[in-house]
Amino acid sequence: MNNPTLNANSIGEFSRFINEQKANMKKQYDQLLAHDLSHQQWDGCFQRNVLIVLEATYKQSLNRLKTLPFDHAACAVNQGLADLTKSVLTVFDGFIDEFLLIVVDKHRTSCALSNFPDEHKPDQVYLSAVRSDIALLWRNFALDINAYFLECR
Repeated sequence: MNNPTLNANSIGEFSRFINEQKANMKKQYDQLLAHDLSHQQWDGCFQRNVLIVLEATYKQSLNRLKTLPFDHAACAVNQGLADLTKSVLTVFDGFIDEFLLIVVDKHRTSCALSNFPDEHKPDQVYLSAVRSDIALLWRNFALDINAYFLECR
């Protein structure tokens, strides 16, 4: 028996979880940055800490997703991609850009980083390198979600 309402409710619950994570991510980033600065580890701190926070968030998100009830019978698969995967991934629309804006702003307003121009005001080359690393994390996360939905069929 197909129950698309169950899936919509679970995706809604997941979306609320992701929105709650945004404040946790900022707090975690702030803690990592404070730790780096107190240990004089400013070189590459933007890239390192962004990736640490996102990797942890993706792991927690996948774990949370696995606790939610889904009607997998109501989920079609097209060319190896579960419809549920697409629905879940749309929850993250704008997620990375929002997080990066917060982090870049944190760096640009940090007096402690003002003596380290690459970290204080990350340029486009640095931001592009970080975005490339983020893209790899995202790809793996999306594949993990899809594998989960395909396994449950």
